[in-house]
Amino acid sequence: MRSPLILLTFSVMLAACGGSQDAADNQHEWLQVLGRKKAAVAPSARASEKQAYADTLAAFVGKHPTHSRAREVYQRIQLDFAHELASLGRYQDAALFYRAVLRGDPVNEEGVRGLADVANHLAVSRQKLLALERGMSQSDVAHLLGKPMPGWTERRERRDAVLESWYYQKAGGGVAGVYFRDGRLFAAEENSHARLAPMTLR
Repeated sequence: MRSPLILLTFSVMLAACGGSQDAADNQHEWLQVLGRKKAAVAPSARASEKQAYADTLAAFVGKHPTHSRAREVYQRIQLDFAHELASLGRYQDAALFYRAVLRGDPVNEEGVRGLADVANHLAVSRQKLLALERGMSQSDVAHLLGKPMPGWTERRERRDAVLESWYYQKAGGGVAGVYFRDGRLFAAEENSHARLAPMTLR
């Protein structure tokens, strides 16, 4: 006879999956995920144990995308990780996780607020734009302005050159653009009218 705890766990899984056939098929895998969670949330948990839990959960969600509870838990992990990255100043990395959440849930308020906050931190000032010099490498520009937000770049290959455009939100509003030919800066504009990817969808 199973213990009450195990019976409760199984009933919760069935409810989360809506009693579908997929629920019966993935119960064992979900228990394995929960086993990883126990080690990951322990006060003495090592970074490797937390990572193993996140990787196991991600794999489970990829295999069983209709498992609502798994999606909810994974989304929470993504948001927490994005917050942590932002607190460390790793805004581009944080943006990747906020966007991943918003791809699955475009109206997630926490994700929308987080991405907007990241964008504000990445906004460039007029002084920084004036410091740009023709001939700078992409590494030079990234050191000065930071890398663009994911989805805010464009690349076009021509027979005679490779053209790349990087776009940045400006402090105070608007969008600035910097342009490279074969990896070297050849132009910049303080007010770009380029059609950019929606911040909450890409």
